[in-house]
Amino acid sequence: MAAAPYIVCVTEGLDRILLSVVIPTLNAGAVLGSTIDGIAASQDDLPCEIVVVDGGSIDNTALIAAKMGAIFLEAPRGRGAQLAAAVPETSGEWLLFLHADTRLGSGWGQAVRTFIADPANTAKAGYFRFALDDDARAARLVEVVVALRCRLFRLPYGDQGLLINRAHYEALGGYKRIPLMEDVDIVGRIGRRNLRRLNAVALTSAARYRRDGYLMRPLANLVCLSLYSVGVSPRFLASRYR
Repeated sequence: MAAAPYIVCVTEGLDRILLSVVIPTLNAGAVLGSTIDGIAASQDDLPCEIVVVDGGSIDNTALIAAKMGAIFLEAPRGRGAQLAAAVPETSGEWLLFLHADTRLGSGWGQAVRTFIADPANTAKAGYFRFALDDDARAARLVEVVVALRCRLFRLPYGDQGLLINRAHYEALGGYKRIPLMEDVDIVGRIGRRNLRRLNAVALTSAARYRRDGYLMRPLANLVCLSLYSVGVSPRFLASRYR
C-alpha cells in the first residue's frame, strides 16, 4: 500500500492545505531524508504537504520519499521542467520551492506564517538566509557574498528557497521549463521590490563547493549569470555548466 501524502502538523479539524513544499530531485537519496526531517522539525503547526518531483533518479530517492510519506511525482529531467510539472498536482494556497540538499533551519514555519499573514505579501515572494553546512572559513565568505548579492541586487538563488502565493505564481506564468537559470528567471519576473528575506536559515549542502572549489564554483555561477543576462541560451549554458 502506498504511503499517505506527508502532511506536516495539520491542525485538528482543518481540512485545507495552507502550504505545498515542492522539492525537485535527481539522485537525491543521500540528502532527501534530512531535508524532509528539517521541514517537520520546525513547522510550528503549519498545515502543509510535501511533494517530491523526480527527474529520473536511479538511486533510492523514490524509496526515501515513499518511506517518509511524501507525494512522489515524476517529470522530464531539468529543475525548471520538474517544478513546472509539480505545481498543478499540489493543493496548497502557498507554494514553497526547496532544493533537495537544503535543510530549513529552526523557526522556518513561524517565518512563513508571519509572511503569509500579511495580505500585501500575496503579490510578493519570500526567500531564506543562505548558509552552508561547512565550518570552513571559505564557507563563511561565500555566505557573506550571497548576503551582499541579496541585499544589493535582491537576487536570491534557488538554494534559498522561494515562497510565493499560488495565484501570484500562476499570474507570473510559473517556472519556465528551462535547464538552467530557472530561479533567476522567475525572480526577475517577481521583481526586486517584491522580494522579502524570511527570518530563518536555509542550510545548504557544501558538497558541490568542496568538490568544485570555493573559488571556482562561485565564479562559474557568476559567469553563467552574466552570460544569461546578455541573452545566452539557458540550454547552451547548461551544456557548459555541467
